[in-house]
Amino acid sequence: MAAPVRFAAVGAGRMGRGIAMAFACAGHPIHLVDLRQRSEADWTRLANEARAEILASLKALAELDALSLNDVNRIADRIVLVNAADAPAALAQADLVFEGVPETLEAKREAFAVINRCCREDTILTSTTSSILVTQLVDAVHRPERFLNMHWLNPAYLIPVVELSTHAGTDPQVVARLRSQMEAIGKLPVLCGATPGYIVPRLQALIMNEAARMIEEGAATAEEIDKATRYGLGLRFSAIGVVEFIDFGGCDILHHASRELSGSIHPERYAVPTIVSEMVNQGHLGLKTGSGFYDYANKDVNAYRKDVLARTLTQLQHAGLWRTPDSR
Repeated sequence: MAAPVRFAAVGAGRMGRGIAMAFACAGHPIHLVDLRQRSEADWTRLANEARAEILASLKALAELDALSLNDVNRIADRIVLVNAADAPAALAQADLVFEGVPETLEAKREAFAVINRCCREDTILTSTTSSILVTQLVDAVHRPERFLNMHWLNPAYLIPVVELSTHAGTDPQVVARLRSQMEAIGKLPVLCGATPGYIVPRLQALIMNEAARMIEEGAATAEEIDKATRYGLGLRFSAIGVVEFIDFGGCDILHHASRELSGSIHPERYAVPTIVSEMVNQGHLGLKTGSGFYDYANKDVNAYRKDVLARTLTQLQHAGLWRTPDSR
């Protein structure tokens, strides 16, 4: 007898397909469930489209030597497409469900009504919504202690970070189980509260809007901005985290830069956060004072600086931008 399929992605669109691929690439069978009642012709069309997209993505990875071409069909076959009629049986097997239907409260409430009826009492339920707070959805879920939002970054099968957003009643053991499962398939879960935009979308929206404004103002072209972000901003932040970077350079540097930019560009967009002003006033400037957003009291500072240098050098070498100094 075949083992039960422990995972289900509800919603057979791009996000559901990406999540299914993430599990399939890690060796797990997964049900990709469509809850919409469709004619046989429409279901066949959707199933064929989903299968074609999954195969195309896997073949692209194979062409980039990320996996063997011989494994493409084997991985794709781990994804079992399920129509509305067979959804109850598929959901009944699942230990972990990812809801990924269209981004409306009505659509999500309808999906969770089905999920509630079909899933076991101990099944962990998540919504992959990028725009609806976990607190807006929790009343649609039976046993809310087993529910949280889980935001995947596109493409879901490739980007390692997944953002977990909890509500006050989420069971810490559920969070621990979900973290463990995500790590087991090669993901890097990060935790945040019920906050608009999670972490990554909230930060990246500011950067993208500011880039668009710079083009609008004639400050720089799209090409120059992209070169600067890929090999300056992006390269640095791929080696050191944003908050870590504040401490590394000094909280006072951010404080002074923000004051200058708020005066010259926009008083609200570049306003100094209260927490930054308080840290500067208290002398908690980061690495150079021994405390900032992180505590450096027991850290080997020289070893840490060398580690940051190594991380950055690795990114430079990967980008082909490191030139060995002339020894003459």
